[in-house]
Amino acid sequence: MKIQVNTDHNIEGHEALAAHVSELVGSALGRVSEHITRVEVYLSDEHAGKGSQDGKRCAMEARLQGRPPIAVTHQAATVHQAVNGAAEKLTRSVDSTLGALRDQKRHGAEPAMRTAEPAADE
Repeated sequence: MKIQVNTDHNIEGHEALAAHVSELVGSALGRVSEHITRVEVYLSDEHAGKGSQDGKRCAMEARLQGRPPIAVTHQAATVHQAVNGAAEKLTRSVDSTLGALRDQKRHGAEPAMRTAEPAADE
């Protein structure tokens, strides 16, 4: 599982921050990491310089093998809190998706695929 950390111009994106975020995300998703190819983390300060609460935002996108990406966001007062909140949300979302896939396999059902409706004149 590859973890990529991106920051906006209001958050200093030094190596220590990237390592810390990667460690948090890796730890949170460790037990499902074999199903994830990549996690992209986007950190931003929504209210830079305005002294507002909950101004730090963390968006995470997990790419599961053979599935559409799963994305979550979390806002908090600090980058650390935002990352932790987003990691918890992403873990729950990945668990839910993988659980649904296991249930489909267990019941022998194929995942529902949307098909285009035939045109009215056909």
